[in-house]
Amino acid sequence: MKGARFHSPGTVTVDELPEPVAGPGELVVRVRAASICGTDRRIAANGHFKLPDGTPRVLGHEFAGDVVEVGAGVTRFSVGDRVSVTPNVGCGQCENCRLGLNQMCPDYEAFGITLDGGLAEYVRIPAFALDRGNVFALTDVVSYRSAALAEPLSCCYSAARRLGIGPDTTVLVMGAGPIGVLHVQLARLYGARRVIVSNNRRPRLDFARRMGADVIVSPREQDLAAVVRAETGGRGVDVAITCASSADVQAQAVDLLATHGRVNFFAGLGRAERVPIDTNRVHYRALTLTGTTGSSNADYLASLALVADGRVDLESLVSRSFAIDDAVEALAYAGSGEGMKAMIEFPARS
Repeated sequence: MKGARFHSPGTVTVDELPEPVAGPGELVVRVRAASICGTDRRIAANGHFKLPDGTPRVLGHEFAGDVVEVGAGVTRFSVGDRVSVTPNVGCGQCENCRLGLNQMCPDYEAFGITLDGGLAEYVRIPAFALDRGNVFALTDVVSYRSAALAEPLSCCYSAARRLGIGPDTTVLVMGAGPIGVLHVQLARLYGARRVIVSNNRRPRLDFARRMGADVIVSPREQDLAAVVRAETGGRGVDVAITCASSADVQAQAVDLLATHGRVNFFAGLGRAERVPIDTNRVHYRALTLTGTTGSSNADYLASLALVADGRVDLESLVSRSFAIDDAVEALAYAGSGEGMKAMIEFPARS
């Protein structure tokens, strides 16, 4: 089989690999769709602290496909089942895991990092991932593309459900990439009164408007603070979500909040950097600063339900599809900002 493997920072190749075999309690899934995430690109460029030097790894943690082999003792899944997989597998024993926060486990395993991921024709699902609830059966109404993109949706859902968005809420989404657009859809779903989106790339802003943004702002062309004042009668926004890896964006998000406003620092900075936040503003306006990373299996299950019910549109985020042979080109496209989501797709076999 073919798979896109990380070898060292800056080196990813499409390699011929042996097909995996299901051991006891395991599955083998034939991948049908695998989308590329910013995390994949960061690992490709810089490696990962859980990936020792010299350890090749098949990338990819947003994927869906068909069960093609079932190991001894597996009873919940059968050959032919359509499935998707959540990437972060908790240890199952720590306090976070016991609270259902598998993504916060200090000893987590993860597809595309410590386990071979979904940018390959086949992927082995180890028994511990199956036992800890990381494999989900798909209904017929959920496409492979949408199932792959339910993973980033679940990360956004994890953030949005903590922000108290409702009919009286004005939301500012800072960044109009795929994550920003998912936050736009969720804000609309939660009934936000108004959704403002800022981004430097005009095509992405236009796409965000089509997906539900009320107001779009290019900071290169307009003063974002002035637009926020005009749209909120000088109050500021109730919720700000930072979907760009920028210290300036994070600091400005706090400055644009209304009294009792909430911010979610969704995008990390990717390096050690302190952000100059006005803590007097936090204090006197009683602001709430939040951060989320990844999603729990429960978040993913809820997100799959949103997809199955047709309450979010994930298919429209796929702006270009690639074959596995072109995975390196797909990684470059995903980082170019030209479109939205890059998807590796595998045709059905007769």
